Amino acid sequence: MDVLFVSVNDAAKILNLGRTSIYQLINAGTLETRKMGRRRVVTTESIRRLADTGL
Repeated sequence: MDVLFVSVNDAAKILNLGRTSIYQLINAGTLETRKMGRRRVVTTESIRRLADTGL
């Protein structure tokens, strides 16, 4: 089974960006998130899409 969601910290590591940049991408609508309980997680689909198009 593929991973569907990662934490904000993991998304930052994957994209080699800081947490602030990740939150800017989330607020801009570039990265999609879901709420899992109290945690905000980033969809791996949106990370792949961003990586394919470039930063």
